[in-house]
Amino acid sequence: MQKENHTELTRRDLFGLGAAAGLAGVARPASATPPQETSGKRVNIGIVGGGFGSSFQWHLHPNCKVSAVCDIRPDRLQRLSEVYRCPNTYKTFREFLKHPELDAVGVYTPAPLHVWMDIEAMKAGKHVISAVPAGMSEEELARLLETVKSTGMKYMMAETSYYRPEVITCRQWNKEGKFGTIMYSEAEYHHEGLLELMYDERGFPTWRHGFPPMHYPTHSTGIVIPVTGERLVEVQAVGWGDNHEILQTNEYKNPFWNTTGFFKTSGGHCARIAVCWHIADGETERGQFYGDRMSYIMARPEKSPNTVISISKDGKTVLDSNGYPEGKVNIEAYNQPNHMEMLPESMRVKSGHGGSHTFLANEFITAIREDRHPAVNVWEAIAYTLPGIVAHQSALKGGVPMKIKDYGKAPA
Repeated sequence: MQKENHTELTRRDLFGLGAAAGLAGVARPASATPPQETSGKRVNIGIVGGGFGSSFQWHLHPNCKVSAVCDIRPDRLQRLSEVYRCPNTYKTFREFLKHPELDAVGVYTPAPLHVWMDIEAMKAGKHVISAVPAGMSEEELARLLETVKSTGMKYMMAETSYYRPEVITCRQWNKEGKFGTIMYSEAEYHHEGLLELMYDERGFPTWRHGFPPMHYPTHSTGIVIPVTGERLVEVQAVGWGDNHEILQTNEYKNPFWNTTGFFKTSGGHCARIAVCWHIADGETERGQFYGDRMSYIMARPEKSPNTVISISKDGKTVLDSNGYPEGKVNIEAYNQPNHMEMLPESMRVKSGHGGSHTFLANEFITAIREDRHPAVNVWEAIAYTLPGIVAHQSALKGGVPMKIKDYGKAPA
């Protein structure tokens, strides 16, 4: 195909297309029996970005077909074609969007390109699932929301934390009232190895070079917000950095390796969110929830287990005359289920980020078929992303408290 004449999308901008979050995930071998299609609409999806984008199991969904793939790098384009058994390959995004019968697009490209590509795809009549973060600024997020409203297309952010087994469990438990009141929650994303991804194999800076940690908050906010059901409405954040050349030369003018935000929720409760690029700790995406009746602590890098803490007597919660739990505190390791029974049988395979990739793919396809907004829709995506953007601004100003706008929730 001829090179597209589009100044917003240079080869330098697109280098590493699809390397948004590593290559986690396991795809079924090409020799496997294709999934059996069930009744109803089949969704034809196209995938752009052959790094992270090749780690999802779209080809295993019984009502989905990967109809086209796109990447400017030949090696990654070939990878996409092989993983998804798709012969229709494109090197330019605009030509890719013209592929016949394309219903939806998966955007797995560098973070600064997400909103532009998402909007172009929706304007072309395609539903969109996009890698995180949803956008780089509040203005971008507002444009994304407006495009969803004006086009009527479905949008989903592929936030893996939402479908981690521990988060699925805690969402259900809070819905059932087992925590009582969650008055404090926290989540942290530690990724020391990210430093290696700030340069490509030629030694050139990638989009990750000096990327503000709180501009990538969703692996943490995507743990806290869906479990508590509350928005983050105010933040006071503190950042830490040193004199490393990356912090002095990055295009984002970001001086921080690590940032921690202390948030007030819409329910008047407290949450701590930490994102760290340079820290002496094992790589982790984890959270914990403290309630007045039960608490849940996700496993730590040093191998402490998932843990449930409850106030009980003889294994049952007993309430006093004021409705308060009484009895001893029990601390027990929790044998966390993987919840694969929620998936079509053909998708019950190991996948990346705690097994979440198959859940994300299934939810997006199911939402399109049922003509509803996906779980992590544009309103949720903004609620997960914007608090980090505001937290970064708070940290830049020395930790001043700042309000966070609530853009609401998806219409019923």
